[in-house]
Amino acid sequence: MTKYKEKALIMDQDKIRRALTRIAHEIIEKNRVIEDIALVGIRTRGVPLAKRLAEKINEIEGKEIKIGVLDITLYRDDLTTLSHQPVLHKTEVPFSVEGKNVILVDDVLYTGRTVRAALDALIDLGRPQKIQLAVLVDRGHRELPIRADYIGKNVPTSGKEVVSVYLNETDKSNEDRVVIKEKTE
Repeated sequence: MTKYKEKALIMDQDKIRRALTRIAHEIIEKNRVIEDIALVGIRTRGVPLAKRLAEKINEIEGKEIKIGVLDITLYRDDLTTLSHQPVLHKTEVPFSVEGKNVILVDDVLYTGRTVRAALDALIDLGRPQKIQLAVLVDRGHRELPIRADYIGKNVPTSGKEVVSVYLNETDKSNEDRVVIKEKTE
């Protein structure tokens, strides 16, 4: 089993909050009609990030944003390498995506394979007008031609490193943070 040690703190709670506020402003600026926007969080950490972005947009514009939850487990191309019995969660998109500007939200953009799976899952729900991508961290190393429209922080990493995002909602941590970890073995 591979072990990792924490190498560096790259975002603390304050930096995460500021990055999400900036992304919310960018979303508003790029999507003039707020009512046409829907945020869809990719399980697991994309979900609380989508909710936080919706709250920020509501604070700024005074308008409620539709929020959905996407489980991409069955759409992954590495499903057999993950587990013999993958854990399925519910996709909860309680609105039609037809004609919407859907913004997929995730914590870390790495190879692009998670986003590809999310695009497949989303298209199975309908045909959005436009699909955009918002990520808290872009660490590079793409294997597919995918890029984010909204990025909290670009963090160049090596292949030996892992970017870990800890959020209160998912990790029951005392503080939100993003760290780089390095393989020790």
